[in-house]
Amino acid sequence: MNVVESKDGKLIAIGLGPDEKLLESVKEVIRAHGIRDGAVVSGIGTLKRCHMHYVNTTGFPAENKFYVIEEPLEIVAINGLIVDYEPHLHMAAGCRDQRAYVGHIEDGCVVLYLAELVIMRTEGMGLRRETDPKNGIALLKARA
Repeated sequence: MNVVESKDGKLIAIGLGPDEKLLESVKEVIRAHGIRDGAVVSGIGTLKRCHMHYVNTTGFPAENKFYVIEEPLEIVAINGLIVDYEPHLHMAAGCRDQRAYVGHIEDGCVVLYLAELVIMRTEGMGLRRETDPKNGIALLKARA
């Protein structure tokens, strides 16, 4: 993994190589650089193993369907937020027969050739997630 930080510290680029783990690497950078609040503003690359989930219902409680794809995938977009040091990232990726896979990124995604992401710090926003007692969904709130 290669990590480059801008001179003002607001942007951090992450370069991953073959067999590195996508989400686990992002979490490592968040810890090492003390990124409490931020946004992943760009993410591209390739995967040989993809582990994601998506919402499988329209009612409450929400149900998630988890899936693993083990074939070459082209990452066309990764974005999301970092709130209280925790990344919440979504991805769209496609394969050779033009199928698209989308969802919430889980641990266990493995880079095929490379993956490149950029994190933008949003320090001072004071973000947190709070579970709504009515529906069990963790919603974005201002930190007190």
